[in-house]
Amino acid sequence: MASQPARIVSAWRPAVPGVVEVFHARFTEYAYPMHVHEAWTLLIVDTGAVRYDLDRHEHGTPHDTVSLLPPHVPHNGSPATPDGFRKRVLYLDGTYLGDELIGAAVDRPDLRDPLLRKRVGQVHGALLRPGEELEAESRLMFVGERLRGHLRGDSDQPRPTDPVLARRLRELLDERVVEGIGLREAAGLVGAHPAHLVRAFSTAYGIAPHQYLTSLRVGRARRLLLEGRSPGDVAAATGFYDQSHLTRHFRKLVGVPPGRYRAR
Repeated sequence: MASQPARIVSAWRPAVPGVVEVFHARFTEYAYPMHVHEAWTLLIVDTGAVRYDLDRHEHGTPHDTVSLLPPHVPHNGSPATPDGFRKRVLYLDGTYLGDELIGAAVDRPDLRDPLLRKRVGQVHGALLRPGEELEAESRLMFVGERLRGHLRGDSDQPRPTDPVLARRLRELLDERVVEGIGLREAAGLVGAHPAHLVRAFSTAYGIAPHQYLTSLRVGRARRLLLEGRSPGDVAAATGFYDQSHLTRHFRKLVGVPPGRYRAR
């Protein structure tokens, strides 16, 4: 009996502004017919390669390339290697990329940029971990900024520092340790672009906003654990998604899990 083509798919919509869908798939023989999306398709291939046609031109996606397919433009897709391909896709609305960039993306959809490839992978890593929405949003800001730079042909100039803006974001994070705050809300409160806000904070303090907030939460968790509260209660009281979320970050920053930290 002939074996069936392998098709392994995982898809979800995260609570991250601008992300319409996350799609992870492993295909061996399946080929997409010509179709369109209403969203931007940001694609990385982890194994194998994909061959596709966009605007009547053939393209390919080796593993070191980031492919950006614009909305409303027909494309197809099929395996370019005998063993198929494994891909990770972000479908993005117009939050990060406007319609004025569609033409540039049609002309040059495949971007050979190792740093961009790494950053897109980091976004996917954060999206796989519940409770890391601020990290995913922060990393996506830099991805969007770099994509716009490619499409507009901007040079990679260093951005000016802004310590006042960084301090204002730090004050917001200090005030909202448990409930947290999204980058777009924070940017609206301080009157800055979200990407500039993240860059200003990281430049001023040597740590990303999501790392700073996690550090504050772990610090509070240490105090509550020493008061005798259970790890489950502490996780809820300090803004973590659940106990495993607390344990992962607590172990990373303290060196031991919460249960062992308060053991005598």
